[in-house]
Amino acid sequence: MKKLLENLGLAEYYDKKLTLHTVLQIDKNSVTDVPVQSLSDLPWLFLKRLMLLQRTARSVKCSSSDGSEDSDWDDDQISAESGSPQSVNPLDILTAVFLCSDSFLQQEMIMKMSMCQFAVPLLLPNCDNNQITLMLWAMRDIVKKYRPHSLSDSSAFVEERIVLSDLPLVSFVRLGKCNISKSETLNKLFSKSQQYTDTFVHFNMDCGNINKKISDGLVEMAWYLPCGNKNIDVFPEPIAIANLRGDIQNFETQYTFLCEASTAVFVFFESQHLDTQLISVPSQKSTPELFFVGDSNNESIKATVKKRNLKKSNFIFKGKQNDADFVVKIQSKLQNAIRSNNHKMSVVRLAEIARNLGILVDEDAEECQRAKASADEIASKIEDIVQFKKEELPLQGEILMKLAKLEKEEYRLKKVGDKDINDYRKDLQMQKMNLREEQRRKDMSDTMSIFISAISTPERAYFLKWLRITLENRSHEVLPQLREQYKQKCQDVSGNKLEIAELDKKISNSSLGVEHFIREMSQLYEAAVSLSEDELYRKLLEHLPKLCAELLLDGFSLELLDGDSSNIPVKWLSSVFSELNTLVKSKNKIMVVTVLGVQSSGKSTLLNTMFGVQFAVSSGRCTRGAFMQLIKVADDCPAKLNCDYIVIIDTEGLKSPELAQLDNSHEHDNELATLVVGLSDVTIVNIAMENSTEMKDILQIIVHAFLRMKEIGKKHKCLFVHQNVADVSAHDSNMRDRKFLLEQLDEMTQAAAKMENKLEFSKFTDVMNYDTDKDDFYIPGLWQGNPPMAPVSIGYSESVYALKKHIMEILKEYESYDISEFLKWIKDLWDAVKYEKFIFSFRNSLVADAYMKLCREYNRWDWTLRKQMHTWVLEAETKILNHGKFENSHGCTIEDVRCHLLEEAEAELSKGQDEMNDKIKSYYEQGEGHVELVENYRQDFINSAKSLKTELSNSITNKLDAALSRRNGMMKMEGIKKTYMDTMEKKVLNLLKDCRENKSDMSESMLDEAFDKMWQETIRTLGCTGLKPQNIRTRVLHCLRKNLNTRGSSMAQHFDKVKDLNSDGCEKFIAYKDKTGFFDRLGQMLNKSHIKLVQEMSDDLIRDCEEFVHLKRKSKDDYDDTYTREILNMIDERLQAHGNLELKEDFELSLKLHICGFASRNFQDIHNQFIKENNPITVLENFKPRYHSDFIDLYCE
Repeated sequence: MKKLLENLGLAEYYDKKLTLHTVLQIDKNSVTDVPVQSLSDLPWLFLKRLMLLQRTARSVKCSSSDGSEDSDWDDDQISAESGSPQSVNPLDILTAVFLCSDSFLQQEMIMKMSMCQFAVPLLLPNCDNNQITLMLWAMRDIVKKYRPHSLSDSSAFVEERIVLSDLPLVSFVRLGKCNISKSETLNKLFSKSQQYTDTFVHFNMDCGNINKKISDGLVEMAWYLPCGNKNIDVFPEPIAIANLRGDIQNFETQYTFLCEASTAVFVFFESQHLDTQLISVPSQKSTPELFFVGDSNNESIKATVKKRNLKKSNFIFKGKQNDADFVVKIQSKLQNAIRSNNHKMSVVRLAEIARNLGILVDEDAEECQRAKASADEIASKIEDIVQFKKEELPLQGEILMKLAKLEKEEYRLKKVGDKDINDYRKDLQMQKMNLREEQRRKDMSDTMSIFISAISTPERAYFLKWLRITLENRSHEVLPQLREQYKQKCQDVSGNKLEIAELDKKISNSSLGVEHFIREMSQLYEAAVSLSEDELYRKLLEHLPKLCAELLLDGFSLELLDGDSSNIPVKWLSSVFSELNTLVKSKNKIMVVTVLGVQSSGKSTLLNTMFGVQFAVSSGRCTRGAFMQLIKVADDCPAKLNCDYIVIIDTEGLKSPELAQLDNSHEHDNELATLVVGLSDVTIVNIAMENSTEMKDILQIIVHAFLRMKEIGKKHKCLFVHQNVADVSAHDSNMRDRKFLLEQLDEMTQAAAKMENKLEFSKFTDVMNYDTDKDDFYIPGLWQGNPPMAPVSIGYSESVYALKKHIMEILKEYESYDISEFLKWIKDLWDAVKYEKFIFSFRNSLVADAYMKLCREYNRWDWTLRKQMHTWVLEAETKILNHGKFENSHGCTIEDVRCHLLEEAEAELSKGQDEMNDKIKSYYEQGEGHVELVENYRQDFINSAKSLKTELSNSITNKLDAALSRRNGMMKMEGIKKTYMDTMEKKVLNLLKDCRENKSDMSESMLDEAFDKMWQETIRTLGCTGLKPQNIRTRVLHCLRKNLNTRGSSMAQHFDKVKDLNSDGCEKFIAYKDKTGFFDRLGQMLNKSHIKLVQEMSDDLIRDCEEFVHLKRKSKDDYDDTYTREILNMIDERLQAHGNLELKEDFELSLKLHICGFASRNFQDIHNQFIKENNPITVLENFKPRYHSDFIDLYCE
């Protein structure tokens, strides 16, 4: 054995095992196809092909072993017996690689072998120390779906871990040398001729004729699983098959083991060996039915049958019949044996038999068992998943949802209303602090303590795998039924949206994976770091990011974005990446590949086949969000990738457009997609079949969001992968479709660019790198035939390999960046996403564009009604103020006037609302501007018209009440002026008299004091209150915010820095200072003329706005928000009229800030002056000097 391991280049890995990490790293062999020259290359070629799910994985041989032209003259017998030194039996390579691999690589290999429908090792012999190992742990990951005929519901299926399945086990062994190939017969036995699969390696395969050196004694296992179709299935119920390599005379332990475990044993025998003790009483514990398969019957066999008292009916001879008839005969015997013997076995129970026979069980390793104990301790606490998450993982769920909403609201300010922004933000921050405090009060649960201590031990990889297996088993009990209900509800056209949303929430709540525990860790940490650095609670949790960074390096995935709350834990990620940077030292250069695709489009299988990554996601969509994993790039990689790691980002939970429509999850999906595409160098857009509609919408929103961001940064490469397309001419025949897709994407980009006034972007390829000739890949379906017995199709693995090579070629052209830059990019992008409050809620850019057009029309109608009502209010206020002054009011009181005016206002508003509703109706009927896309927003606009009526009605009521209050005050003042003259004179005379009586001579100051006292007392008796002054500058800023509300995250980020308008509009406006983006040394003359035009346009506009403000000052009316809206409308119309100047949004913002700045100060003065002039007390105060001088004059006479 040592010699063979040396020849295969595996000797060093016999003690120091080969790891999955090593096999998955990108090295010189990953994307090159150099012919195999020596035996030492064979194991690596086998592993490479197996990881890529290539069915040729076992057919590995040296290119020199093809032989020379006259090799047919060699003695066949000799070559078969001795074997060329350049060839090795595939089973020997398999055994050698398994013996030299650690348990996690063994697990991955068995998983992939099972997908390829290869038999997997059950008992692994080690001829060096004569030990046999049962591969229970290695098989733990295999999950199979099948549909036995015994299920009453034809649409039901069984999905479970195959090691836990109780199935009849049928074993096939060899006694002596038999002319019939046992393994080839087995392959035919379990597959119909049209779906033949080489499950077991046999003599007629590549190198199958080479003598086995170390693999005799190997017991392989395979499963026959029905699909539920009687015309396709060979057997109606599932069966496990074991195949012993070698002669049972040499491997009695294995044979005994199989006899104890099996329902039936088929012995392929050589006639002279039939008379052996082995076949009479193989085991005392269980007696499987023995069947004997031979080439032909003869006298010696008949004699043995008689002597040993064997059943004649249990003998099957091939004789002269063909293979098909022979196989049918065996199938029939096997069926009968299973029917008559109800003995079933699971692999887990086989371990018990193995231990009794002195066979090692891989799972019995001490570290594996310690890890299992920790995982079981956690699992024992789970009775109900939803309840468990509430009690043991309390920091996520509702609290985290609220935190995420508050964080986004802090940026988007959707509910700020008329509140002061700084106060509003402080309030939000206080709410966040309270939630963090609530998280800290909940503290770390017992489960999390077990989890954190378990991942701090050397056996953490075992622990996480055990935990994942256990949790998935739990989820399998609940999720399939929920997912089935969800599917049915979604297919129901009249499906209730609330029920679907409720089911979606249930699915989300019922899923529990390792990622939920890591998420809890992140929240423990985030709650702790919101405290000061010297707090003990914080210090106790500061080691958590390092643990997570180590897990990342071990090949586990890290959640970037939590899909349940659509949130990125920035502080946690910063610390994890900082620790990662420390761990990798100088080898910190990375590049990013992202896969984007709707649920169930084969993304995870694609990633696993291409890079071997396994994201912690159970079958079906239950985990949502973005996860990343690191793939090491080997030092010897000649691909010149210029990086040390490739970061693979997988998105989970994107919904198809129909489902998104049902529960309005566009926002979640669009945010997620924009973030991950923004982070990546290469984005693989995964599409099921040739239909690209499902991803087209998301791509448009990504492009649109990029255009609205401050800086797109790098230009991302976009690859389209069309899955389940088997036609060899797919690439050519779909050329038209690809061009059409690109045209649509271009149309969307133009619509988006026009909306955002970024006309330099006219094509999709201006934002993303995409070549219709090179960047589309058509991948055939994963399975060749009908699952569950179908192997992976050769076309699938080859196409995925071609895609992998193409990606590596692309990455060579890109610059890598270090981990800290990646973190900064995550933060910047996430900020941009949080500031974006408009575009993400739409299905695509055309919908957004149609919505914006309708919004513009609606805003015109809204503005018309507001202006109309503003003019009406001014007239109504005048009527109230003048009531009773000039005309005889015919017994009509002021209250009657007020009521009459309110009724009139209500009638005017109702008429205005009806007109708006008619305009909305006719806008939809004329069908312009893709209006059919925004049909479901029609009611929103009708509701807005209703809200506008309510808003204006309240505003008018308040203004008329204020006018009434002012009028009553004025009437009182007029009364005072007419009737108080005598009173005031009397009071002055009385005061005079008192003063003269008090002292003969009073100083001037004493007289003043006495007069002031009398005046104040008189004023107090009037009890008049004036209008309350308001902060008009804040109101102007609020109007500006509403005006910019639908603009992109870039505008939002710029505007967010504006705290007030105090310093704006104080100096002359200079246009070129604000970078209109046209400065180029080559075109300075052009720029000068351009700047001049921009400056002139700005000066004219500012003059017009100043004139407007001056007119309002002269009108002596109080300030109204329509003034600011009028100014902003003037600016918008002027900028639109000068679209040829191609002005950027930062210029627009600075111009609006300048004009609103000086306007707000003027409007504040207008308001202050109005209050002063219309305050009854102020009117009376104007008489004070006159009374005062009269009083002094009279005293002095």
